[in-house]
Amino acid sequence: MKRSLRAARMERHHKRFGKATLSLVSLMDIFTILVFFLLVNSSDVQQIPNSKSIKLPPSLAEELPKDNLVVMVNNQQILVRGRPVANVDEVLSSDERTIPALKKELEYQASLVWDKEKLADVDGAEITVMGDKAIPYKLVEKIMATMAETPYKTIYFAVARKEKERP
Repeated sequence: MKRSLRAARMERHHKRFGKATLSLVSLMDIFTILVFFLLVNSSDVQQIPNSKSIKLPPSLAEELPKDNLVVMVNNQQILVRGRPVANVDEVLSSDERTIPALKKELEYQASLVWDKEKLADVDGAEITVMGDKAIPYKLVEKIMATMAETPYKTIYFAVARKEKERP
């Protein structure tokens, strides 16, 4: 079978210049730079869980959130680690000073972190409260009173960062 002129020309060209090769050195350089870029930029990010049902109050606070147990409070529910613990309407209608369901859940979460012997000695464990800006103060007061009866004594409130006004 006879070859076309084009096929013969392509064969001569490949014999002269050889096959094309892929330079891995430049690819390795690009991927190394990309890996370092991702490592450097991902270490500074600290986020608290995001919930569309919670609008945080604005603040000029400069302190970054800490990675600890988060209690989310919206207009309907109190959630610990995303699990519903109590209904807000029931809590507000109750005459109790504390929230028994929240206390039970916080003690359970503390028992997961510390064993029973250390649990009695733990005082001042940190917890973050993400509360909607529209929740009543009476509810916040009950939540704080409940936390005072658990190992979680250091309470942080999550806020939305508000930009400083420029003159």
